[in-house]
This record gives sequence, structure tokens and C-alpha cells, in this order.
Amino acid sequence: MLVIVVSLGAACLLGLGFVAQQHAAYRQPLEEMLRPRLLLDLMRKRLWLAGVGLMACGQILGAIAFREAEVAKVEPLLAMNLLFALTAAHVVYQEPFGRMLQLGAVLVCGGVALFLFAGQPHGGRLPDTLSPRWLAALPVVVVATALVSYGLRRSLKIKAILLAASAGVLYGLQDVLTRSSLLTLDSGLSVFMTWQLYVLPCVAVVGLLLNQSAFDAAPLQISLPATTVAEPICGIVLGVAIFAERLQVTPAALAGEVSGLIAMATGIVILGRSPFLAKQPGQPALQGTHEEER
Repeated sequence: MLVIVVSLGAACLLGLGFVAQQHAAYRQPLEEMLRPRLLLDLMRKRLWLAGVGLMACGQILGAIAFREAEVAKVEPLLAMNLLFALTAAHVVYQEPFGRMLQLGAVLVCGGVALFLFAGQPHGGRLPDTLSPRWLAALPVVVVATALVSYGLRRSLKIKAILLAASAGVLYGLQDVLTRSSLLTLDSGLSVFMTWQLYVLPCVAVVGLLLNQSAFDAAPLQISLPATTVAEPICGIVLGVAIFAERLQVTPAALAGEVSGLIAMATGIVILGRSPFLAKQPGQPALQGTHEEER
């Protein structure tokens, strides 16, 4: 029960943090996407720093949950940050939050929860620091790179979705590295002697840049769902591959997992058709239904 409460608290803080970050990042010129200058400019904005602070607090609570439970048990609850974020965005921007958007949000979060619940992850152990199991992280980096490369040649909406998905993939890797560092600390070993501790901040910074670039390109309804889906899916795959966590493979479990994937994909399509994407190249201010005077 404590893990559920802590995870939901983390999801709430993450969702609120994403809203604050997106509100600041969306005002930045599109030319700053994927450039370190984007983060440097955002660091001078109090609202963005407040959003990062909220996200950091959420990640701390998430780390506490990861310390007490398997990655795949915590991830579905953290995915609820999408509902908190969209609700907060509705309050902040006073935009219509119709039934279709609500349905899309529920399908995304419900699909994640159904997929992971049907799999019933259990077991698992911390591998050695130099175990071959850690090679499973390499395809994750390849997938994240491929998503970015493909997105650069696409429309603004597709670019935002793919950048957000790439950030989510790296966030999933970040969750696994966080759990590894915490379990190493609990085992009495020196966490400073493991490479995972030093790779963790690098993955976090790159993921943050990709996420802020997605926020720069599109409103929250467009840019956040892909992150919400990619992070738990990547986390569960790495949990199985690296920590040897096990999933149910019965017909009923497989049916639930497939249904969850279909629900997630449908939710992304619904949210991706939101009319709030109106930012054009060279226009740093918010546009469309939530335009602000500067």
C-alpha cells in the first residue's frame, strides 16, 4: 500500500512538473530544439526551474518506490502522471478538455496499466556490475537514436511525438539504472565503484533535452503521451532482460498484454489529433487556443 501511495505522489509531482516545463519550453524558438542552448535558456526561467524542482521531487519519490518494489510494479503507477498533467494543463490554460481527449488519456494510462498488470512481473535480482545482462541497454540507446533521427525529417507533430518517445525510452533506462544504484547501496557495496552511477546522470540529461525539445515543438497533449507510454514499456523490458523479472505467458495474460498495447496505441492517436498544435517556425510565443500577450 505504501508503494502505491508513494508512486501516485511521484506521478502527481511529475505531472505538475511537466506542465510547468512545457509552459516555459513552448515559448522558446523552434530553432533551439535538440540544442544545449535550449536548456541554458530555460535555466533562466523561474517557471521552468520550478517545474524541474517538482519533477526532481517526483523522481525522488519514484526512487523510493523502486527501492521497495520491482520496476514493472512501479511503472504503471508513475504513468498516471499523464492524467495529472492534462488535468493541470486544463486548469492553467482554460482550454476545452473534451470527452475525446479524456478518452485518449484514459486509454493511454489504462493500456499501460493493463499491459503490465496482465504480465504480473515478479522475481528478479541485481546482476553483477559487469554482467552481460547490461548489454540489453545498448538496443535502448539505438532505438532512442533512431527515433530522433527519423523524427528530424518529419512534420512538427510527428517530430514532437518521436522526440517524446525517445525521451521516454531513456527515462525507462534511467529508472533501471536508478534501481540498480539503490540495490547496490542496499547490498553494502560501494555504489561509487559502479559505472551505472556515472551513466545515470548522462542518460538523465539527454532525456531531459529530448523531452524539452518535444515540449518546445508541441503542447502537452501532443508531446507527453509518447513519453508516458515509452517509459514503462522500456522499463519492463529492461527489468526482464537485466533483473531477470518474469512475466506471465498464459493465454489470458497474453490477451491482456495485447489489449493493453492496442489501448495505448489508440490513445496516442486520439491525443495526437488534438487541435492545439499551431506553433510555426520562428514563433517563440504560445499560439492557438492558449496564446499569451508578451
